[in-house]
Amino acid sequence: MAWDGLDRAPNPVYSIPAMNKEAIALAVSTREKGISPKNLRKTGAIPGVIYGGKTVNTSIQCSMKDLHNVYVKAGENTLVDLTLDGKKIPCLIHAISFDPVSDKEVHVDFYAVDMTKKVTTRVPVRVEGESPAVKTLGGVLVTVHDEVEVTCLPSDIPASFIVNISTLANFRDSITVASLVVPKDVTIKSPAEMVILTVQEPRAEEVVEVVAAPVEGAVAADGTAVPAAEGAPGAAAGAPAAGKTDDKAAGKDKAAKK
Repeated sequence: MAWDGLDRAPNPVYSIPAMNKEAIALAVSTREKGISPKNLRKTGAIPGVIYGGKTVNTSIQCSMKDLHNVYVKAGENTLVDLTLDGKKIPCLIHAISFDPVSDKEVHVDFYAVDMTKKVTTRVPVRVEGESPAVKTLGGVLVTVHDEVEVTCLPSDIPASFIVNISTLANFRDSITVASLVVPKDVTIKSPAEMVILTVQEPRAEEVVEVVAAPVEGAVAADGTAVPAAEGAPGAAAGAPAAGKTDDKAAGKDKAAKK
């Protein structure tokens, strides 16, 4: 069930989210046919697709450097005004792929939005302040979810939700979605009880008990001999166990006496 954040009084320790006021501009062009994505990237460009809204799936390309700068600023929840053939297309970065070795952007999908229709996207959660449970008690701050899902008009998408962790004073204290301050035109789709942050007790150091190997000639409490451990000095391969006699050696002794 969706939660719109209007059923509770605002908590002063949680900041009202900043709104994305202006779209970020990015120039793109129709992708040239016959050029492989690999060769395209060698020229400093990156392939992509625009889809959604009234836009037919369009293969595009843009400057890799420009896209990187836009993605750093916009993420996936800020409007990007694509300029294609002299026309502006408001979009959201729907998906972006990275090279596993260089970590550079290799492909991007843009979703063209209708500014009069609501969209569903994810908004990051930013942390501020200091938790007493972490600072004083040595607790571990665990981020369970670093973003929440919202529905609103493209122009109303929050840049982020900011939570102050100074309320986390004890182990297992948590901050949930219900604690967020939500603008009236934004509906949070994530469950109100979903945990965003929590504090866990520090893990106790595991103590490993080292048991010494029995030594040859050692005697147990009941007076019986303790055989040496395999590989220990005196425990040579083929040596007879304590209390036993080598049958061949005994036979030779008997023959010598006769």
